[in-house]
Amino acid sequence: MFVRRLFAVSGLVFASLISAQAPVSVPDSPAGNALAAWLGAYNSGDRAQIEAFIKTRAPHGNADHEMYMRQRTGGFDLIAIELSEKSRIAFRVRERASPGEALGKFDVSPGDPAQIGNFTLRAIPAGTRFEDFKLDAATRARVVAAAARLLDEYYVFADVAKKMGADLRARLKRGEYDAIVDGDAFADRLVTDLRAISHDRHLGVDFHAAATPDSAAGHKAEDGMRSRRQAGAMNCGFEKAEHLEHNIGYLKFDMFIDPDACAATAIAAMNFLADSDAIIFDLRENGGGEPRMIALISTYLFDEPTHLNDLYNRKEGTTDQYWTLPYVPGKKLAGKPVYVLTSKYTFSGAEEFSYNLKNLKRATIIGETTGGGAHPVSGHRIDDHFAINVPFARAINPITKTNWEGTGVEPDIKVPAGEALERARKLAEEKLRGDRASG
Repeated sequence: MFVRRLFAVSGLVFASLISAQAPVSVPDSPAGNALAAWLGAYNSGDRAQIEAFIKTRAPHGNADHEMYMRQRTGGFDLIAIELSEKSRIAFRVRERASPGEALGKFDVSPGDPAQIGNFTLRAIPAGTRFEDFKLDAATRARVVAAAARLLDEYYVFADVAKKMGADLRARLKRGEYDAIVDGDAFADRLVTDLRAISHDRHLGVDFHAAATPDSAAGHKAEDGMRSRRQAGAMNCGFEKAEHLEHNIGYLKFDMFIDPDACAATAIAAMNFLADSDAIIFDLRENGGGEPRMIALISTYLFDEPTHLNDLYNRKEGTTDQYWTLPYVPGKKLAGKPVYVLTSKYTFSGAEEFSYNLKNLKRATIIGETTGGGAHPVSGHRIDDHFAINVPFARAINPITKTNWEGTGVEPDIKVPAGEALERARKLAEEKLRGDRASG
């Protein structure tokens, strides 16, 4: 749901001890009542209560995400209301598990109960207020100019980049952005306008409430160490590895993190499942990641060198090929039945993994059509508070000569995501019984 996505985007570290203060009253308004409901459900730590909140107030939410973030944060204490309107609210909260603050805001739609939309929650320096981040005309113009320039230089399709840049400049000149003084709102509006032309879900603009350092000015090593620590704290995205009945291996992981940081975790997971008679990869909440990690995990499924995918870089005019690796530690699962679970949230690198195995006829894909993002992205700093994520390359599958951009990966067996695991288990059991009977 909200918290996991938004804290991941901010990438900031909580800081500064804050002294205790009196409880803050929540406004008696549709937005205030929604805030009280969210805090009550989230802080309860009770899955049933969180699921009930999502059902009534946030139908696009995800209980697994909320429970994960609840464990990490320990809940939130409300410490200030920064903006209170009938359908909009901004507030500050303090994380209970560590010292620090976050600035949140959202809108609510009409209804009974009012449903939450446009929720943002970002780590901030202690004492920061909503009013501290109001944009002026010069900032908006600078962000638009930089975004247009970076798109023109890097975006995977040069003609589309020019159209997007021209459109942003024209909207700025017409005054369409003049009334936008909130950083998150401006970033969201730019994304909406850019995607209206490109239809590219990897394309994004980020706003950071706290000033971020310029990595090009000597912070790359520090950033790398921080990324490794963060990866380790998340167990590199690997949520569960277990042996199900009938010796079926099950591996759930939610991202493909750079193997420079996470190869050991991936290798350990694959070796733990090495003696399985079949394996299920659960990518229903996997948002993608690093192609080299895709290659590492895929190598355990093939005996022979296998061409997985290519990436064409528009600016460089080069094509990088991705193959299975010459060697991985431990036993392989080559020849064992493979099932991949997908949902509409399966995206980017997780789609590549699914698409590769589907077209190589190495796995059965079960679940929902995936999100449809096939363009690798690179982040570019605009200023202390804004950055743009520009898709710079496109995938070219060696078999289909195309990719899944805009269409997603169609499963071999379409079922609601919540039913995919049970269907995969039954199929695996039937396959294994048949193989044993014929053997």
